[in-house]
Amino acid sequence: MSEAIFYHNPRCSKSREALAFVQEQVKDLLVVEYLKTPLDKAELFDIYQKLGIQSAHQMIRSNEAEFDQAGLSDKSSDDDVLAAVEKFPRLLERPILLYKNRAAIGRPLDHIVSLLHD
Repeated sequence: MSEAIFYHNPRCSKSREALAFVQEQVKDLLVVEYLKTPLDKAELFDIYQKLGIQSAHQMIRSNEAEFDQAGLSDKSSDDDVLAAVEKFPRLLERPILLYKNRAAIGRPLDHIVSLLHD
């Protein structure tokens, strides 16, 4: 198993910037293009827990058209949010780094820097 997993969208400049940084810091890195290899609900729940956030809403992009297509609102349950991300992977905020049983969303990049240096 890899030392770290980086959930990446190569079309996103923030994701490319974060990937370049992480590749300099982590020797054994698995890069997952989550739009090509979508995550299932169990994997999404694992990331949610490792992020240590209050709500699954914090790990999604509510400005994407898929947010409305999924029928989500600011009152949607965590379970509904994770199910929507499973169906519409573009909703997942990016990039996300899993490292040493914790995770960080790389917006801003400082979150990933902190995760790697804690």
